Amino acid sequence: MSKKKKYYTVWKGHKTGIFEKWNDCKAQIKDYQGAQYKSFETFEAAKKALDGNYHDYIGKSKSFKSGLSGVELQKIGQPNLNSISVDAASSGNPGIMEYRGVDTKTKKQLFIQGPFPEGTNNIGEFLAIVHGLAFLKKMESKRIIYTDSRTAMSWVRKKTCNTKLPRNSKNEALFVLVDRAVNWLKYNTYTTTVVKWETKAWGEIPADFGRK
Repeated sequence: MSKKKKYYTVWKGHKTGIFEKWNDCKAQIKDYQGAQYKSFETFEAAKKALDGNYHDYIGKSKSFKSGLSGVELQKIGQPNLNSISVDAASSGNPGIMEYRGVDTKTKKQLFIQGPFPEGTNNIGEFLAIVHGLAFLKKMESKRIIYTDSRTAMSWVRKKTCNTKLPRNSKNEALFVLVDRAVNWLKYNTYTTTVVKWETKAWGEIPADFGRK
């Protein structure tokens, strides 16, 4: 079965506009600090988005209907809205990566980093959690953090970023953040609880970039 065609809107990049090929979109956002882009299924949707605001489109997904049974849903319950949600997006593995944190209830963006020219989704998820921990500690907030990455949760517990991505000149800036995150975990205490987001019950995490 042929892959469904996508259209890529670039709000901020070396060139802005709508691109029909991922490589053309990638060329516009590569090495561009603060690039803003998203894929759409139709040209009309991409054109409408280009005339609008990037932040009104990221994290937007189709209506979700869980495949779990009523008993399973009741057992899981509803998400705690007194929380923030974090997520990462990587176009390739490794590839262009960014991460962010949002208020779970309102989806208001609280922080965002990237895009970085070379990273992995796991690194982004790890950095997002640590950024969230530092953010909530600074705010003296009792909110919890939701993440959909068990791998990143494990790395945070172990206070290490166990990535296999080789360090090089292309990703040096990213690894500087990784070093800072690991040091923060080693030399700081926190009471924030990090909880797994139940995607099968609740749909995509609110911090999702909506590029799937």
